[in-house]
Amino acid sequence: MSEGADGVLSRGALTDDEWSVLEPLLPTSTGRCGRWRDHRQVINGIIHRLGTGCQWRQLPARYGPWQTIHKRHMLWSADGTWQRLLQHVQAVADAGGGIDWNINIDSTSVRAHQHAAGAPAACVGAGRKKGYAQTAMLHEVLGRSRGGFTTKIHLSADGKCRPLSLIITSGQRADCTQFEAVMDKIRVPCLGLGRPRRLPDSVSADRAYSNSLIRAYLRRRGIRHSIPEKSDTKSARLRRGSRGGRPPGFDPTRYRARNTVERAINKIKHFRAVSTRYDKRGAIYLGSVTAAALLIWLRS
Repeated sequence: MSEGADGVLSRGALTDDEWSVLEPLLPTSTGRCGRWRDHRQVINGIIHRLGTGCQWRQLPARYGPWQTIHKRHMLWSADGTWQRLLQHVQAVADAGGGIDWNINIDSTSVRAHQHAAGAPAACVGAGRKKGYAQTAMLHEVLGRSRGGFTTKIHLSADGKCRPLSLIITSGQRADCTQFEAVMDKIRVPCLGLGRPRRLPDSVSADRAYSNSLIRAYLRRRGIRHSIPEKSDTKSARLRRGSRGGRPPGFDPTRYRARNTVERAINKIKHFRAVSTRYDKRGAIYLGSVTAAALLIWLRS
């Protein structure tokens, strides 16, 4: 626990060590001859909301005006500040050899609260024409699935159960369609000279990612992988005999370590504002998920 602005101990607030990592990376001026409200106080308010899932206007007064905290979170979600902070923390960990590059990929569905509905359509002049609601839903990554309105988080995690990259889609999107997008989002900068690291040592995923396109993608990049073959694919290959080709390589020992991505998902869903989507805007919800991932890295 850490001390808040009014001397009250706040559960989950930034510690002095965590703040020392983030402080040099945050803007010092608003660009309008003014200064930001205390970043640490505002971030602690965002952390409180992430952990409790409360409405913005219900934030305790010790964090300052709720409007300031809400606007800061929206701004940093839109301009990529949360993503840059996450990449910096990952870069520091990688420089010290603290990242296990045997990664795992999976996804999880998140139920959207009724407050997440109602965002206007993306296209200007849509009015109330046919398809207005569908356009808004697609733009804000809301979709219908068996659980109702849902959003899906696709992510990769390192061997220490920490998210390396993540994207969000509407809830009905198939996992395999987002594999390349998740892989391409991996980008851990180098603190010194050099290019960001984008390729892992190996990748593991479940049968939902077992198809020829994904295996070809990994072969082109020289990435070892452990993805089990689907039963129907195996049956079709065996029916063709010698023309069916060789079975794909599979390492059962490596595959048993795939639980690290499940544990990473569990960590992210400890944040109630992530496990249930309250944000109307898809970009703002992505910022909430990214901020939660940043806290996981800071505290790992």
